[in-house]
Amino acid sequence: MKARGFDPLRLDVGAFAKEAGRLEGDWPLPELARLADSAAPEAPARETDRVHWQARGESRSVRGEPAQVWLHLEAGAKIALQCQRCLQPVRVPIAAQRSYLFVPGENAAAELDAESEDDVLALTRSLDLQALVEDELLLILPLVPMHDRCPSPLVAGQEDEAPLDAPPHPFAALASLKGRTRPN
Repeated sequence: MKARGFDPLRLDVGAFAKEAGRLEGDWPLPELARLADSAAPEAPARETDRVHWQARGESRSVRGEPAQVWLHLEAGAKIALQCQRCLQPVRVPIAAQRSYLFVPGENAAAELDAESEDDVLALTRSLDLQALVEDELLLILPLVPMHDRCPSPLVAGQEDEAPLDAPPHPFAALASLKGRTRPN
């Protein structure tokens, strides 16, 4: 029996799990528009930038209940984000690895998701795997991307000394009084 072909853009999750399906591929980063928009303005996503992903379906037997439908997903990419220290692009590797339990209906998914540590989604016959991959990669983007060591010196104006012709600080006189001791 020949395994059936599955479309990652319209994945029948139940059938995929039942057949223990496996899918793998690469998408150009610009096809994932929300993720591509996260790139540094000086280094926008290019067609040669790729998002690699793998998906595996699993049907788990549970005593006295219908089989559970699982989807295991791995995805990774490198994206140029803006370094928060020097404001230059920094290439950051990102990788996600998740497993999802699919249950029939939105209500059952919401109820089980609230009480379970597993990621629970409503079972669908047409899951957009590309959107799911993009969501997961967006969730793991670093909040404050930085180089380990910035390639160029930091921007001027970050010196500790005040300019020579700057007016004196208004509390400078109070600072000198703070050093004096009071007589008992």
